[in-house]
Amino acid sequence: METELDPMKDDLPLMANTSYMLVKHYVLDLDVDFKGKVIEGSIVLFFETGRQYRKTSSAGKECCQSQFDETCEMRASEPGHIPVINVSTCSSETEYNDFAVSGKEEETTSDKNSNHSNNEKASGISSSKDRCDVENHGNQDFLLVLDCCDLSVLKVEEVDVAAVSGIEKFTRPAKLTGVSQELENLRNQIVHELVTLPADRWKEQLHYFTHCSQAPGCGELLFSTGTWSLEIRKSGIQTPADFPHAIRIWYKTKPEGRSVTWTTDQSGRPCVYTMGSPINNRALFPCQEPPIALSTWQASVRTAAGFVVLMSGENSAEPVQLPEGILSWYYYVSMPMPASTFTIAVGCWQEVKQQSFKQTAAIETDTEFSLSSSQTDCRWHEEICGHVEYPCRFQNPAARLQAVIPYRVFAPWCLMESCEEYLLQLIPQCLSAAYATLGTHPFSRLDVLIVPSNFSSLGMASPHIIFLSQSVLSGGSHLCGTRLCHEIAHAWFGLAIGARDWTEEWISEGFATFLEDIFWARAQQLSHDETKGQQELKALLRWRRLRDEVQNSEEELQVLRPKKESTGELSESGASVVKYGLKAEKIFMQVHYLKGYFLLQHLARTIGEVSYLASLRKFVVKFHGQLVLSQDFLSMLLEDVPKQKGSGLTVESIFQNWLDTSGIPKPLLEEGETWKECQLVQQVSGEVTKWIQTNRRIRKSSKKKMKQDEVVFQQV
Repeated sequence: METELDPMKDDLPLMANTSYMLVKHYVLDLDVDFKGKVIEGSIVLFFETGRQYRKTSSAGKECCQSQFDETCEMRASEPGHIPVINVSTCSSETEYNDFAVSGKEEETTSDKNSNHSNNEKASGISSSKDRCDVENHGNQDFLLVLDCCDLSVLKVEEVDVAAVSGIEKFTRPAKLTGVSQELENLRNQIVHELVTLPADRWKEQLHYFTHCSQAPGCGELLFSTGTWSLEIRKSGIQTPADFPHAIRIWYKTKPEGRSVTWTTDQSGRPCVYTMGSPINNRALFPCQEPPIALSTWQASVRTAAGFVVLMSGENSAEPVQLPEGILSWYYYVSMPMPASTFTIAVGCWQEVKQQSFKQTAAIETDTEFSLSSSQTDCRWHEEICGHVEYPCRFQNPAARLQAVIPYRVFAPWCLMESCEEYLLQLIPQCLSAAYATLGTHPFSRLDVLIVPSNFSSLGMASPHIIFLSQSVLSGGSHLCGTRLCHEIAHAWFGLAIGARDWTEEWISEGFATFLEDIFWARAQQLSHDETKGQQELKALLRWRRLRDEVQNSEEELQVLRPKKESTGELSESGASVVKYGLKAEKIFMQVHYLKGYFLLQHLARTIGEVSYLASLRKFVVKFHGQLVLSQDFLSMLLEDVPKQKGSGLTVESIFQNWLDTSGIPKPLLEEGETWKECQLVQQVSGEVTKWIQTNRRIRKSSKKKMKQDEVVFQQV
């Protein structure tokens, strides 16, 4: 039976059985209802048969069936088990929606039947209702498992992609005899040909994805929902290869859903946005959450006039006017990424426009500065990319020379002036500095949005869009610039290069924290001594934060590679867990930022910054568009700088000292006091002492008026 998960303490389950069916593309068609605080509509998923099933089925379907019989009581997360349900063992009170069998109208499909409460079984975890019956194994149906939470699923149906006009170009010659199985094979063949089109036909692919998503349904599928998943089956279909490869799910979110937050902006207008929930996007749409499920997407979102829809998309969407004052917004991406990176924000955002020639001139100046710094990277771009095929900017000569990608800034009306004063000045400088450091921008454009005041972080990066807290505006250009640099760095580390195992989030946050200092120093065009002083001051402040966090947090949460040798391993079905992913205190911890930053700083100091940054650029060129583990980076770095092997610096020693243990790493303990000797640190310490003394004096003599020139403060 299922082990109940404490949503505030335990691991985050990734339930999707990606080893058997892997989603390649999503098409979302949604309406945003601010009055009801729901997003509703449909999503069409296009699949490929998973590599695990292709591997096991190469020896014949009998091989797969024998595995079921031998492991009939195994959980879905254990080797050798393809999730199935034995129709003959289902009780009369079956958890599966009976719409397709009974012929009831959609309106009568109650939430009780289609979306079960949290105390019911979670998909893929065995119970008495989905055990195998060896004697009746012929009745076993394949079970597709998707990650899903806090959604009301209304209907699931197969999509008749064969009905699309012109789709015959994707079919091989076949003898259609009118048998339903052969028609099913034809539909799956069409989907296979469509999802495997070469990158230079991406526009044609997108066109047919759109039309296929609008094709009629050709049969409803049985489904049930659990705490963390949506299970779908088709009666009589026993293998992933025969399961429909294009399905449409009609659903709506719930106001209390944890993937989006409904609130008001700083001007008091209603809005909704994805705020980086620990459960990711599974309460926004049914999906495959494991990072391995790299997919593309497109979305049409309708909302009332006056609202602006921003989203992770390559295009700068312009609204289409529909009847009754409705606007429709359309976005798409052609670079496959995890579904967790999908982001949406709907509100009465105002675009902050450029106002002066001076700013435009600054962009041109920064661009020229960056080009000269990145020309040495061009030789790496001539290599063949290692990722799955997509229209890659690293292979685009024009993109390789683009120091500043097109950008827009959006904010509530009341914050437009602050955004114009700071953000519009800083974005081109920071983009140019990032380009000077790492080379080609992985994404073609950027939107920056100042999100509502309930946003719990300083920033969040997603493909083509960055969320920033209003707090960065009040900190002036320095706080705004450093945070902007941090989020821009995620375009390379966290998005273009992702962690294969989400427990290794230091690969994203550690790199972004390290690179924000490099980017910001270049954006300010600081001298070598100024850069060193600023970075040593930040290092000291970070060291103190890390020390305090280590002293006041659980040891198990301080480990950057908590799964150690098991990092990156998946179950036979593809399901896994994110260790400690739902622990409430983890949301507020910075250990992955700080220990990751200090590891990278330690490596840069050991190797030499010039050689280290050259290795970073090489790593980006080799691994962009892919998922990595810690050892991928560390192995390449040490191979690129072979002299370090003689010094005892190895992947194993780095694991032992930095990634696999709690507390402050031993090498860092030796460096902790050295930053105090920095001149800028001493200057800041002196100013802080003045403030403390002045504050005490004010408290003691609150009734006495102090002289204006009693204490002279400096700007540091």
